[in-house]
Amino acid sequence: MADPRRKRRRFAYGPYAGGPDPLAPPFDIRSAMDQIGRDVMDGSSPRQALQELLRRGMENRRGLDELSRQVWQRRRDLQRDNRLDGTLQQVRELLDRAMDAERDALGNEDSDDARFREMQLDALPNDTGGAVRELGEYDWRSSDAREAYEEIRDLLGREMLDQRFQGMKQAMENATPQDVEGIREMLDDLNSLLQNHADGQDTTEQFSEFMDSHGEFFPENPENTDELADLLAARAAAAQRMLNSMSAEQQAELMELSQQAFGDPRLAQALAQLDANLQGLRPGEDWQGSGRFRGDNPMGMGEATRAMEELGQLDALAEQLAQSYPGARMEDIDLDAVAGLLGDEARVDARALADLERELQRQGLFERAPDGSLQLSPKALRRLGESALRDVVDKTGSRRGERETRRSGPAGEATGATRPWEFGDTEAWSVPRTLLNAQLRQAGGDTRALDVTDVEIVETEQRTRAAVALLVDTSWSMVAEGRWVPMKRTALALHQLISTRFRGDDLALVTFGRHARTVELGELVGLDGVYAQGTNLHHAMLLAGQHLRRHPDAMPVVLVVTDGEPTAHLEPDGEAYFDYPPSPHTLRATVSELDRLTGLGAAFTFFVLGDDPRLAAFMDDVARRCGGRVVAPTLDGLGAEVVSDYLRTRRR
Repeated sequence: MADPRRKRRRFAYGPYAGGPDPLAPPFDIRSAMDQIGRDVMDGSSPRQALQELLRRGMENRRGLDELSRQVWQRRRDLQRDNRLDGTLQQVRELLDRAMDAERDALGNEDSDDARFREMQLDALPNDTGGAVRELGEYDWRSSDAREAYEEIRDLLGREMLDQRFQGMKQAMENATPQDVEGIREMLDDLNSLLQNHADGQDTTEQFSEFMDSHGEFFPENPENTDELADLLAARAAAAQRMLNSMSAEQQAELMELSQQAFGDPRLAQALAQLDANLQGLRPGEDWQGSGRFRGDNPMGMGEATRAMEELGQLDALAEQLAQSYPGARMEDIDLDAVAGLLGDEARVDARALADLERELQRQGLFERAPDGSLQLSPKALRRLGESALRDVVDKTGSRRGERETRRSGPAGEATGATRPWEFGDTEAWSVPRTLLNAQLRQAGGDTRALDVTDVEIVETEQRTRAAVALLVDTSWSMVAEGRWVPMKRTALALHQLISTRFRGDDLALVTFGRHARTVELGELVGLDGVYAQGTNLHHAMLLAGQHLRRHPDAMPVVLVVTDGEPTAHLEPDGEAYFDYPPSPHTLRATVSELDRLTGLGAAFTFFVLGDDPRLAAFMDDVARRCGGRVVAPTLDGLGAEVVSDYLRTRRR
């Protein structure tokens, strides 16, 4: 039984205040679609828009461009700060130390032998490699000199092994002759294994025996001969690239010195055979590349080889991040390489971008067109429409006391949607949504039982149908003057409003340049700007008339967005006639079709972009003739004006 005296714990819940929400998704799909939509409407293909999004990145997430910049910065730093002759420099310093110590010892001797030895030292080759070779048989008088010379041999052996085998430089420090013999035996067994593998023999058993005997030299623990060859070939190729990056004199000096590694030329021969075997097994590795190192930090052979290996990894990662090859996908990016080269935060950013690409495709926001190209799906268009309509609503702001109740007569018909209550609304409350909002607010720490901000009302719509024709100018001036994207977002917003709030209405989208066409929303969103002269409002109104006549029981509405006078009309043979300034024939044809639509009872609104006085005068005359309205919106306000006018016309 619980102790009644034990205090009951109390817990308080509230919003997380410790920084970014740890449970928040790594990306915002809606924001991503908005960015993609803007690029598509600006003329990019959906694939290009997706790639541009991945290059730019999202909020708080670096994009591919920034990650690539870090890759190239890391590459520049490696080459700017380091140089490859560190081992040669160490050998020269040790040789100078040995020579100085030996000359001091000989100078203290008064004998012909000492003078002969001094002559031997004076006759040594000028190059370091030749001098080290000649001193291989020299009988040192100075113990310090002998120790320095043996250190040269030991250094060369450890550096050469460190080029090919991870951690070997440290493991072979103070190596005994038995250690060197064990290394030589390992190399002989390794070359035998690789040679048999290259000959097509089954090396499964031989590989197991090799790893049982020499596995301590391979902490990576390869599973088979192919993995072992991959591991060693990458390092051997990096060692070759390092050698290629040195001057001809340095290469010759290093090759000469390699014969003195551990005082046993057989080691250099075994390593040369190993390189030949690996190059035959893995010719696809970069064995010819090189790099320019111009810094002040001298690197040993092993360190320089790892630097060359890192350069190769950076180049491979740069190619992955560029995503410029056919069929490139974010999943191609090696996240382990990103973490190893750029850090864990970069890995998180790269993974978030890959997850974003995968999620966009999983949600069906892209689909394949019949020609195989990538295009926005209907779902993606709805997302863009929601965003465009939301922007329009934000721009309409206050209704200046005029309430849009969306009712029919005394009751109105519920749409199934709800919205937050605003002052002046008289619709019925949505009780479930209101109570849910209150509970969510209380869970955040607000103790009030009910607040006005919790209230949502049931939306209603009119029962009267409307047939709407939105005529948008697609002449080149719309592109050149920056009116292309606002025009498309206007169409998106109106389409979204009608398809979700006024489903009984029927919208036709008509584009007009030299010719006019009735298009689907996706086609309009992806429409490229093309240099073509002509503003054929006559043809556009012909197509609008066809749409209105198909819906005789609906209220006809014609909305025209243009930035130029009519300069083209359709001839009886279907060809477009263009002339500028507008010919009287074009104006008569346009006005004649306007009169026909007016006879159908169409409500006209003309949205005039730009400040062309000739266009303004023409539109004023046309509006007076058909009883319509002329609106001169800003580009930012175009969508809001079109949607507001549609709602105003519908109420009337």
